Amino acid sequence: MLRLVSLLIFATVLTMPAARAADPAAQAFVEGIYKQYRNSDAPGVDTAGEDSLKRYFEPGLAALLLKDAEEASRKDEVPKLDGDPFVDAQDWRITDVKIALTDTAKDRILATVNFNNFKQPKTVKLDLIKVGGAWKIYDIVWSEGSLRKLMAAP
Repeated sequence: MLRLVSLLIFATVLTMPAARAADPAAQAFVEGIYKQYRNSDAPGVDTAGEDSLKRYFEPGLAALLLKDAEEASRKDEVPKLDGDPFVDAQDWRITDVKIALTDTAKDRILATVNFNNFKQPKTVKLDLIKVGGAWKIYDIVWSEGSLRKLMAAP
């Protein structure tokens, strides 16, 4: 009986699909973002310029960010996004960045980024989608909400 159970377990393991490693291009994309936050005087990612927004964000989210910035400027107000979405803060001193990628669907990856900002632990999740062969950000999720929900709010 023990041999039969062992044989069944072995056969099941052999027939299981191999776990796919996350796309190395997605890893490089996320690492490239967080390299721009290496020290407190690092510039971070430009989230104000149209070209930069289109480089990092999928077209729908980039359009929402641009629209919000234009409306805020026209009304002489602060835009809905008044901090840096990649560090969930206005200022940073980032250390101990750790990036973990999880395939969630075809051409979709969740990047969980853990780091310390001013010695305080933070987690930011980047929902990535492949658009035209390149990885883009579909959403950014923080403990208190998400960028897409923030941009969709009235």
